[in-house]
Amino acid sequence: MKKKILVVDDSALMRRVLCDIINSDEGFEVVDRAINGIEALDLVKKKQYDAIVLDVNMPKMNGLQFLSELKKANLPQRVMMASTDTLEGAQTTMDALDLGALDFVHKPDQANSCREGDFPRIFLRTLRGVAYSRLPVFEDKTKERAKRDESQKFIGILSKSAGKIAGSKIVAIACSTGGPKALASVIPYLPENLDAPVVLVQHMPKGFTLTLAQRLNSTSKIAVCEAAEGQVLEKGHVYISAGGKHMNVVKGAGDKYTIHYSDEPMREGVKPCANYMFESLINTGFNHIVCCVLTGMGADGTEGIKNLKAKRKAFVISQDEATSTIYGMPKAVYTAGLSDQVVSLDKVAEEISVRIGLS
Repeated sequence: MKKKILVVDDSALMRRVLCDIINSDEGFEVVDRAINGIEALDLVKKKQYDAIVLDVNMPKMNGLQFLSELKKANLPQRVMMASTDTLEGAQTTMDALDLGALDFVHKPDQANSCREGDFPRIFLRTLRGVAYSRLPVFEDKTKERAKRDESQKFIGILSKSAGKIAGSKIVAIACSTGGPKALASVIPYLPENLDAPVVLVQHMPKGFTLTLAQRLNSTSKIAVCEAAEGQVLEKGHVYISAGGKHMNVVKGAGDKYTIHYSDEPMREGVKPCANYMFESLINTGFNHIVCCVLTGMGADGTEGIKNLKAKRKAFVISQDEATSTIYGMPKAVYTAGLSDQVVSLDKVAEEISVRIGLS
């Protein structure tokens, strides 16, 4: 059965072009169109859709306002942002993801350009991930505060037994569709004195990973940054791979390790690709390697972890199906028999902290 899609865009030409792309895939069918958030909100109150393709800049009610109204009315929807704002307005994109959008694509300024190059393929791939995702859950602030308080209690207990895990350590995390929202439930709950650096691949294009890092840094005790070429890894820091490059961990001077970017082609259809990050750990001297695979479409991470485990001892944490926006990447790792621990999203930070300890 075809997935039912709602397209929301104020440009008649853009609506037609996007609908043509969507309807060209036998798995999708555009069943409704809206020119602004008000029309779209009226439609979702009456009908059910498998996914919504949403513009940002629209009259009367824009995309962000529409997402806010969905949240107020407790009407979770699978939303993919498709806007010219999503390239230069990375902040706007992050706002949309915070409000419940699951993923995004940048559409060219000119509608006819959407028919050219890689855009149709990227658009349909992203839409497929969104359409098959779990509906977003709107968590209230009270629950968020309670979760943070529980995390602080846990870290207090953990600190009493810190120092029992000897040797050098590193954490490597991979995620894709639903990743930014998932990371907001993991990174802010890691202790600032985590006894290891954390390297992280989130599938995002160039320009967005810096904004993601800044957002996570502003809500976390542990330091978060977009990784720079040659940057030395430090304990208690999270290094997010820049979009459009493959991030590797390499041996530096003395006992230091640094970030090195490579420019191989896409792998698993993505760049950055977590497989490269995991495989780069094969030639390091870390005594403890903890890999973590969170929500995401596809199988990125599985081959890299398999190759890593063939040469080195590594402990693998994968997110469970119930809390994954899309159970693709963690499922692939689990199905391959590589998962040592399967946990719900709210337990990931605790599991990492237990396996690594505090400095």
